[in-house]
Amino acid sequence: MTDRFKTLALRAAFAAAALVAPAGAYAAEGMPQLDFSNPLMLSQVIWLLIIFGVFYFLCANYLLPPVAKVLEDRAARINADLEAARAAKAQADAALAEHRAATAKSHAEGQAAVAAALAAAQAESAAKTEALNAKLAAQIEAAEQRIAAARAAAMGALRDVAADTTTAIVTRLTGSADQAAVNAAVDGALAARKA
Repeated sequence: MTDRFKTLALRAAFAAAALVAPAGAYAAEGMPQLDFSNPLMLSQVIWLLIIFGVFYFLCANYLLPPVAKVLEDRAARINADLEAARAAKAQADAALAEHRAATAKSHAEGQAAVAAALAAAQAESAAKTEALNAKLAAQIEAAEQRIAAARAAAMGALRDVAADTTTAIVTRLTGSADQAAVNAAVDGALAARKA
């Protein structure tokens, strides 16, 4: 019985399909949505135009203006940010140029200060050297004068010693000595030594 029931159910389904649409109807006509010979198609097209018109009106008047305002505000904000960035870059470039000029000026002032300090130190050193040379020259001159005085004193003492020694030797050898002759002989010997 079950096989029979299945067979009957299948035959009933095929019969119902045959009554609803003749075989090959969909294949011959194409897409039923584009069947313009259907009287309902005109009403569907009219409703399509009405719905599209309402949707366009809503989009044009209510949906797109806020989006356009957001886009305009965003573009304006971007342009303002770009202008602010350009102004900040120009300000940074000016500050950098000012910094470089100040650095160059400070460097030049530092070089001038170093050169001035070096020149002052050299002038002070030259003055101290000159003063020291003058002091040393004066000390050398004073020493030479003392040496000359000591030499003169030594020579004077040498003359006296030489004269006394000569007088003592001549007295011992001869018994008596002529003081004037001894002085003349000593003076002659000393003069010969100086020359």
